[in-house]
Amino acid sequence: MSNLKDDIYPLFSVSEDHEALREAVRAVAEDKIAPHAAEVDEKSEFPRAALEALVASDFHAPHIAEQYDGVGADALATCIVIEEVARVCASSSLIPAVNKLGSMPVILAANDEIKQKYLPPVARGEAMFSYGLSEREAGSDTASMRCKATADGDDYVLNGQKSWITNAGESEFYTVLAVTDPDGERGRNISAFVVEKSDEGFGFGEKERKLGIKGSPTRELHFDNCRIPGDRMIGDPGEGLKIALRTLDHTRVTIGAQAVGIAQGALDYALGYVKERKQFGKAIAEFQGLQFMIADMAIKLEAARQMVYVAAAKSERGDADLPFFGAAAKCFASDVAMEVTTDAVQLLGGAGYVVDHPVERMMRDAKITQIYEGTNQIQRMVAARQLLKK
Repeated sequence: MSNLKDDIYPLFSVSEDHEALREAVRAVAEDKIAPHAAEVDEKSEFPRAALEALVASDFHAPHIAEQYDGVGADALATCIVIEEVARVCASSSLIPAVNKLGSMPVILAANDEIKQKYLPPVARGEAMFSYGLSEREAGSDTASMRCKATADGDDYVLNGQKSWITNAGESEFYTVLAVTDPDGERGRNISAFVVEKSDEGFGFGEKERKLGIKGSPTRELHFDNCRIPGDRMIGDPGEGLKIALRTLDHTRVTIGAQAVGIAQGALDYALGYVKERKQFGKAIAEFQGLQFMIADMAIKLEAARQMVYVAAAKSERGDADLPFFGAAAKCFASDVAMEVTTDAVQLLGGAGYVVDHPVERMMRDAKITQIYEGTNQIQRMVAARQLLKK
């Protein structure tokens, strides 16, 4: 039985190194990022101070391996970084999250020449990396994309657009998915490329006016006869969508981590408030109805955290059941984040509804976690398909 314990318990513990990392990230987040979070939201400004703080502490792209000038953090460590930053500012947490999203296709499928060219600048904080998959008419139905990359000698010429691109305009590099064989089999006629911000014919739409994550710019990518070298293709021709979906298996876990962080920030603030706020001669934390709300918030949040951490471990190992666990963790954690932040607003009453307190921002920020990197309806489809394969 002792051997069985040795086999089981390590799966459900976080190492001392991971907890030390959490403390370090939390200190940076509270000191350098939290003071700017409300202003970033109010002015819809990119969180420059957060970027500088994250780069200075090597938390901006912790997932990149040491051989590419990175710190080589594992998937769980990367989730902890994102979670702790999201606890104070969801917009800022998209810096490490989207750097992983944009660069993951390169990590998974690119040749070493592309890796050596594009990963070190991101690891050093000289550039960010975004991800261009969705289009106006190709959201959940990614295979119906219309953006095309036409071969022309050794080059490819891109025409079309991409929608809802996080950190567009701020990032220097973009993984872009485009149809390379218009007559080919649907879904197997798409290839992936690295596009640079400076490429001629590549531009951006206006910033979207959003409900939440206002400090992270969301814009369209526009390609007008944008010529790029053919050696910027990631993987082989026609493999783009497969690479894109493999990427999402890994990065959905990071959105789960972001959702957990947002929810934790809201719960922490609400707990402080209900201990101080007095009604009917005592702190409202003493009322059983509110205690039950708080307990339910914490129970669901901790369940979400454990799901995310298990999925992160599976991401690190590349387990065969990652598609299910990644989808399940993202889906559950984001639903929990929406519920916890809504309840946090409720616990503050009228105070929760005004910008003097951060929970209304957290509630607005939480909503997107149920939508991007695949809506939660899509996550449930992914999970169901994995179950039905068995």
